[in-house]
Amino acid sequence: VPCDKTGAILTPVYMSTTFVQESVDKYLEKGYSYSRTNNPTVKMLEEKVAKIENGYDSICVSTGMAATASCINAFMNTGDHCVITNCSYGGTNRICREQFMHLGMEFSFVDFTDPKNVEAAIKPNTKLIFSESPTNPTLTLADLDAISEIAQKHGILHVCDSTFATPYVCRPLDHGCDLTIQSLTKYYDGLNIGTGGALIAKTPELYERIKLVQNMHGNIMSPMTAYLMLQTMKTMGLRIRQQSASAMKIATFLESHPKVSKVVYPGLASHPQKELADRQHRDGLHGGMLWFDVKGDPIKLMDTIKRPWTLCENLGATESIITACAVMTHANMIREDRLKVGITDGFIRISVGIEDPDDLIRGLDDALNQL
Repeated sequence: VPCDKTGAILTPVYMSTTFVQESVDKYLEKGYSYSRTNNPTVKMLEEKVAKIENGYDSICVSTGMAATASCINAFMNTGDHCVITNCSYGGTNRICREQFMHLGMEFSFVDFTDPKNVEAAIKPNTKLIFSESPTNPTLTLADLDAISEIAQKHGILHVCDSTFATPYVCRPLDHGCDLTIQSLTKYYDGLNIGTGGALIAKTPELYERIKLVQNMHGNIMSPMTAYLMLQTMKTMGLRIRQQSASAMKIATFLESHPKVSKVVYPGLASHPQKELADRQHRDGLHGGMLWFDVKGDPIKLMDTIKRPWTLCENLGATESIITACAVMTHANMIREDRLKVGITDGFIRISVGIEDPDDLIRGLDDALNQL
């Protein structure tokens, strides 16, 4: 929206700690008093994120993990129980085990590929069902409509971390979820510039609760980061379409490579939940994430692969990123738990960027052939 005063096409960066009030009687008449509570630049991002996710409103915070922590802090207390996917982002698993369990909360880590498992895990004190779809890094899907129906039947809130999907692939609130988590660091930013997270609420009541928790914790985003993400998210739809098309091409190539024993991508006919992927994902898009199991030393593969591939721990960016999850992103998981959910020692996660897919395939082929 152009600036009312100047016509500037970009939202201004309001680098101001405080906002002057005309009088006591007119306190907060303009909506702002202190940037921990609200900032005009950040608020514009929160409104845009909520709109694209089809929610009522959102809070934008410092990282994706900050959004996850805000959700659990807002809706769970000592003695409460959460049914959570047994394969989630490693940081989500860690904070549940290392912080919230020590505060007296209970967590049941369940296989969400069958909604019956979710319902069977519900207890009288269950307050939250925590989905992730597609999961990081195994790319299993949760049937959000079915799980939301179970949550509603039992009067339990359902939150979904939809970072891998983005709203261009799936909008959880359209499938009955109450809240959506996004790591804005990933596809919303998409350029490896900043970190951020969002928690999107379906109703005014849920928004008021998460906004209160955000304000109490001081869990905020800087105006400069918000300004940059307001720009980068403009190209997210274009990027997702290119990344999805390239991911499908690369996944198809890997399925035929002799040094690869398994490839998982929701767009492949071989994906065990292909029917659900086609039903739940929008516009035939399945995102830019895939994984494969390598025959040989995964560390050698990481050390020999050349540009345009990049060895690092982010995902969703314009640069194509390759990661050996067992020793990088999910190294904090207990090995037994990691193997139980399918993250083998040879598990390689790929985040496909926007480079020419033929160049990416050539780089993979060269590195795989050296194993």
